[in-house]
Amino acid sequence: MPEVRVDPLTGLRTIVAADRANRPNAGLSATPAEPIDPARDPFAEGHEQQTPPELFALRPGVADPRPDTPGWTVRVVPNLYPALTPDAPEPGEESHRDLYTTAPARGGHEVIVNGPQPVTSLAQLPVEQVAAAMDVWRLRMRAHADAACRHLIVNERREAGASLPHTHAQLYALDFVPAAIARERERFGAHATRTMGGSLLADLLQEEVRRRQRIVAIDDEAVAFAPFASRLPYQLTIAPRRARARFEDDGPTGAALLHDVLGRLGRLLGADPPLNLWVRTAPSGADHFCWRIDVLPRLTHLAGLELGAGLNLNIVAPEAAAAALREA
Repeated sequence: MPEVRVDPLTGLRTIVAADRANRPNAGLSATPAEPIDPARDPFAEGHEQQTPPELFALRPGVADPRPDTPGWTVRVVPNLYPALTPDAPEPGEESHRDLYTTAPARGGHEVIVNGPQPVTSLAQLPVEQVAAAMDVWRLRMRAHADAACRHLIVNERREAGASLPHTHAQLYALDFVPAAIARERERFGAHATRTMGGSLLADLLQEEVRRRQRIVAIDDEAVAFAPFASRLPYQLTIAPRRARARFEDDGPTGAALLHDVLGRLGRLLGADPPLNLWVRTAPSGADHFCWRIDVLPRLTHLAGLELGAGLNLNIVAPEAAAAALREA
């Protein structure tokens, strides 16, 4: 029977209606992405002049590690079409105290090329390369330590919003905390007050491990599970085994487990699916928090219910998703 579930971390509601998976044409699968044309790939090694001048790069073992030259393993450049800039001008339209509020879109917007390999997904990189990329994610988040909120995303394939197929991350350094993240900050704080200092995500993780039914995989660094109120089929969360507020601080990144579960998704669905991934780290003003990585495969369309009411409809129960991914 369908049921409404509330996500403990976000407060968002999802209708879990597994019977809808039996509708005609409701089967879930993925088809392989088109191969990347190296000649047209601005993120390919040797095409460094096709991007803005790099901000940072790893060039291990290169005798002459000059910027914007080959030999890199992870490379960071400004976004060619930035949504945020450090020197954004004041808006041209005047603000209205009651109706209209505007502010300059100030901050940082960077692209982190996850590897020189011409592949469309983190899942197709060696696990060591994923770990190197995630170490650079962390370094660039530290470089924007004065931002109110750092939001790192990976969009894979056009269906999930990627404009270029070569696997890459984007880092937004915001001078404000978006409402959704501020709501999570409040929920972490309220839980700490109720439990005399408890961590909302750590306590949730402990309960998930005790119940086992939504756990997908565990390693020495992190735990991967299907969230209780998953918004989309096969949604996954990766959280550190020991609560840490900020992803950018020293400690595990969960790279091996992320690579593991992305591989499971690809094997289960027949190909690496389009997906959105983001790293949630403590924003400013968070006295109690724990970082996590959210992975949302894009196998179904957002429609009027999701876009109009902010209420997701998930046709794969998280418990069934976790069981299938454990077997994959």
